[in-house]
Amino acid sequence: MRIYVAGHRGMVGQSLVKRLGSLGHEVVTRSHEELDLLDQEAVRRFFATERVDQVYLAAAKVGGIHANMTYPAEFIYQNLLIAANVTHQAFLANVKRLLFLGSSCIYPRLTEQPIREDALLGGQLEPTNEPYAIAKIAGIKLCESYNRQYGASHGIDYRSVMPCNLYGPGDNYHAENSHVVPALIRRFHLAKTTNAPEVLIWGTGQAKREFLYVDDMAEGCTTVMGLSRAGYEQHTTPMCAHINLGMGEDQSIAELARLVGEVVGYRGRIRFDPSRPDGAPRKLLDVSCAAAIGWHPTVSLAEGLRRTYADYQMSLQPAAQELAHA
Repeated sequence: MRIYVAGHRGMVGQSLVKRLGSLGHEVVTRSHEELDLLDQEAVRRFFATERVDQVYLAAAKVGGIHANMTYPAEFIYQNLLIAANVTHQAFLANVKRLLFLGSSCIYPRLTEQPIREDALLGGQLEPTNEPYAIAKIAGIKLCESYNRQYGASHGIDYRSVMPCNLYGPGDNYHAENSHVVPALIRRFHLAKTTNAPEVLIWGTGQAKREFLYVDDMAEGCTTVMGLSRAGYEQHTTPMCAHINLGMGEDQSIAELARLVGEVVGYRGRIRFDPSRPDGAPRKLLDVSCAAAIGWHPTVSLAEGLRRTYADYQMSLQPAAQELAHA
């Protein structure tokens, strides 16, 4: 099949492109310069002229707590437009199957753990990333609504997966706008190379998070998309049609920090700043549905962190070579 991966330059998109290519599919990609997904007319022209059989919608504006709190308008506006433009124009172009990738932040801040899919819309969202979460919830409901209205008449089958916190090669290691794993890797690496006596981390360290290696996530996505319509409907309902992807276990941020420090080889102190926000106290996903369809993650957190740190070190080599030749 010809499959369009929206957001192929990001960590998730890169992994999906690799996974789909290994399965023998022809992958279609466009850079932001070639196709602005915020531009409805540009997206319409793309789907009108580029025949694709399926869409994996991984494009999004993403970031950690700092980025979400600093740019809330951009997070809700851009992610709403991306979801709406791609989903609607794919439908108009008669694309029969689409996969929307969300995030575990869609669930209420305080809800029963582990979090089942039907916990969606059951309570107040985490304030630090509410705009992003609302945009992702809208993406889920777009898929569900198009299925309900046009599934029988047009044969469309739009699906959604909700991964937990993702990490891996190709991640964003920005000093302020990255997620927790790449942020910690960068911080500990800099501390090691500068012999800093301590690393300061936002929050109390007590919040717990679940982390999934990105290649495991990509395999989960293709597993979900490989289900027959009847197989997918067996595990979902028309108005709760998303599937969680996660490890099924979580760690505190303090435990994660210690593990990253070990992987990087940092020997100094780790100090937490309780004046900074923790975010949601816990976000552990119930992955029984994913297990029921035959998907299980295989990369442990320790192994995934080792691979991710190796990727970060590789990303530094061009800068080091340029500095050496300056």
